[in-house]
Amino acid sequence: MGRRKLSIRRLQSGRERQAKYSQRKQGILRKANDLAVLCDTDVLLLMFSPTGKPCLTVGQNKNLLTVMERLASLSVDYREERAAYTLELLAKMHRRLNSDVDQKNFSLDRYSHLQLKRSELEQLRSQLAEKSKAMRDWKFPSTVNDLGQIRRMENSLSELMVRVRAKKREFQEQEEVPESSLP
Repeated sequence: MGRRKLSIRRLQSGRERQAKYSQRKQGILRKANDLAVLCDTDVLLLMFSPTGKPCLTVGQNKNLLTVMERLASLSVDYREERAAYTLELLAKMHRRLNSDVDQKNFSLDRYSHLQLKRSELEQLRSQLAEKSKAMRDWKFPSTVNDLGQIRRMENSLSELMVRVRAKKREFQEQEEVPESSLP
């Protein structure tokens, strides 16, 4: 008795989808591992179950960092070319499913989003470097060689003393109980 052809379509029941995912997950993980071993390739497989749980597997004797570094070492043009190809395939798939996809907008949005995140990252790195230097200066004030930094530290201490004195007066006023309020 031979195998019959299964129609590949989305299962309607969430329970059925989860059961089928669990059955087929091990098979695809095994195939990814076989491909990595037989062809000595870098394989990285990321899947999300119907319940949203991620499953990440990396080919045999590889680690995630190695594979990601290899991906990062590819030129931006090549990655964009591959992304365009992938988006084209997704658009074809969505057309078959009667869904609308604007491939150009998606690609541009992703690129502009990436540029925005890169600029935010650079800003955060510079802020972190400034704060780290300031913390080192506070920890080891004898190593500070910049008069401007010493003045900033002095102003900061003066402002802090003003706030401490104000808080102290506030506590003293709360502790003083007016005699007219006594029974």
